[in-house]
Amino acid sequence: MKQVVLVTGSSCGIGKATVIEFAKRGYQVVINYLRGEDEAIILKEYIKENYSINAMLIRADIRKEEEIKKMVSQVIKRFGKIDCLVNNAGIAMDKEFFDRTVEDFEDTLRTNLIGPFLASKYVGREMLKNKQGRIINVSSTNGINTFFPTSIDYDASKAALINLTHNLAIQFAPYVHVNAVAPGWVNTDMNKDLPQNLIEEETEKIYLKRFADPEQIATVIAFLASSDADYINSEVIKVDGGY
Repeated sequence: MKQVVLVTGSSCGIGKATVIEFAKRGYQVVINYLRGEDEAIILKEYIKENYSINAMLIRADIRKEEEIKKMVSQVIKRFGKIDCLVNNAGIAMDKEFFDRTVEDFEDTLRTNLIGPFLASKYVGREMLKNKQGRIINVSSTNGINTFFPTSIDYDASKAALINLTHNLAIQFAPYVHVNAVAPGWVNTDMNKDLPQNLIEEETEKIYLKRFADPEQIATVIAFLASSDADYINSEVIKVDGGY
């Protein structure tokens, strides 16, 4: 029986690259999206044409517990299990510090932190029934050592996601591996409108002198889901090209 992976926020960017990487490896893939329906449909067709896999599409707002419960139930009904959960969905809204509102902060935390908590809670229950599973959280170097006051809510959420990773690894031991990846700068839609001077300044700080492609993050995520990572747990892997 093929393994099943659920990737949240997977119609574009790192999530899209991750879905494709898992499809290459023969997984049944579940594409979760909220607003990118057209992109999700195109991705589903791409996977079918190139890897002969009928991807499952689910529209669900990971900020809402009932929608997460329904999503997990739909996946279990179709496939009977979830072998890997990738908590990828996230938002970033750069804004001057004194213009930041409580509502901004709450929305970011609900998406970047509470969503992964809820998804891990409901998927983790299913994994424990099967006594196996992998949960991989997509954090950021912003949660470790790359700080921007204009992204203060994003940075806080990604630091908290790392803490959540460690706690989930304890909660789900010994059957479920829980790890995180912490990308640095990546060529995604989230970063496409950055000022050119900022791109140049940040590129100079990277030892490899370039931003990552989403595929370079996806391969690390897929590695953590593989048997090659059987003795890696509660770990955070930076994928930042040196910074």
